[in-house]
Amino acid sequence: MLFFRSTMRARLTLLYVGLLSLVLVLYGGFVSMSLWQTLIRELDASLDRDGETVENVIAITPDGRVHVDLGDRAGNLLLEVWSKDGELQYRSKELGIQTLGPPVTPNDPTHPPNQTIRLNPKTLVRVITKPHRIGNRHLVLRLGVSEAFLREEYGEMLRALVFGLPVALLIVGITGYSVARRTLRPLDAMARRAKQINAEHLNERLIIENPDDELGNFASAFNETLTRLQQSFGQLERFTADASHELRTPLTAMRTVGEVALQSGGNLHDHAEVIGSMLEEVYRLTGLIDTLLLLSRADSGHLPLNRSPVALLDLAAESAGLLEILAEEKKQSLEIEGDRALTVSGDRFILRQAFVALIHNAVKYSPPEATISVRVRTKNGDPVVEVHDNGPGIPPEHRAKIFDRFYRVDKARSRDEGGAGLGLSIAEWAVRAHGGKIELECEPGPGCTFLVCLPKNGSS
Repeated sequence: MLFFRSTMRARLTLLYVGLLSLVLVLYGGFVSMSLWQTLIRELDASLDRDGETVENVIAITPDGRVHVDLGDRAGNLLLEVWSKDGELQYRSKELGIQTLGPPVTPNDPTHPPNQTIRLNPKTLVRVITKPHRIGNRHLVLRLGVSEAFLREEYGEMLRALVFGLPVALLIVGITGYSVARRTLRPLDAMARRAKQINAEHLNERLIIENPDDELGNFASAFNETLTRLQQSFGQLERFTADASHELRTPLTAMRTVGEVALQSGGNLHDHAEVIGSMLEEVYRLTGLIDTLLLLSRADSGHLPLNRSPVALLDLAAESAGLLEILAEEKKQSLEIEGDRALTVSGDRFILRQAFVALIHNAVKYSPPEATISVRVRTKNGDPVVEVHDNGPGIPPEHRAKIFDRFYRVDKARSRDEGGAGLGLSIAEWAVRAHGGKIELECEPGPGCTFLVCLPKNGSS
């Protein structure tokens, strides 16, 4: 638990040192075993050469005894000579009464040619056994040499490893911690700067020293998140301000009408007009609140689609029929045409809201006696519904924002003329919920065309 509570640089250093320790221990063990095997092989090779030398200096005296003259090697080499019957013929005086092993014969298979024996509790001897023949006499030579010098060298190497390993790990640990601290220093700076960023300072960004490394990628992603968050805060502020304005206006109108009616008195007819005016504002306010609730549910994802086959031409005609009275007041004509066989799988009520919003927008901004056309066709194999108006057009600087909530191209328009600025937002959401998109085509001059592009299978 303490490991996971420590800092990242400490965990990285501990993991690195631990992994390096394991690697070094395994490597040191492998090297030690390999070195020991190499030393043993070299010692055996040396004993084999000594054995050849001994074979050359063995002689049989006239009385049948074995005589060996080792010269200056007598103090280093231990030698036993056995007869074929297992009788000891010669023993180095350095052995005293000790023996290099049990009696052997030339054909005895139980004794390996090379082995290590313990001559006494403190002395280990490497022994080779080999047959030898002098004339008709068969002998067995057993030659040994102390492993003390070999083990002393090997022990020095092990001590160097044992004492050197902690020192190496300490150096590596200090270096690794320093490198980790230096590497993570930009992350500490990012954390300190991120703590300074709040709702009042969303324009602040993390400083990126190297945009190509991992920390740079992280900082870039964090800055992009801050940008989206800043945009969301801005949209929320604008939405709150616009919603407050749109809600306050009808409430103010109702309050003003009510206060005037109370102060002026009046007859039943006057009161009926006041109530009618107040109800008109109530209906407007109710519609706005219903629209806001719809958008809120859509944003939260709690508005499921009830899909069924929808004939687009029939739905376009039905949507236009709901606006015929409004078009007749401006002496406008609605033309509905297209392929009656085009259908999609969608929510009829939601799609109708989108079509109504687009057609209502065209009626509202087209001049009197204009023609508004709604056409159902295909584009690249997918169904498309076009709504063309004859309005003043949309300037290029406003086209990217026309689907934003409460956004109006002409801020000077009255609420009766311009509405609340939510119709296109609802249309855009409704089409996007069906996996489609709305495109805007505005040629130079008056008139715009909204294209509702839906997927053929209607999947979102």
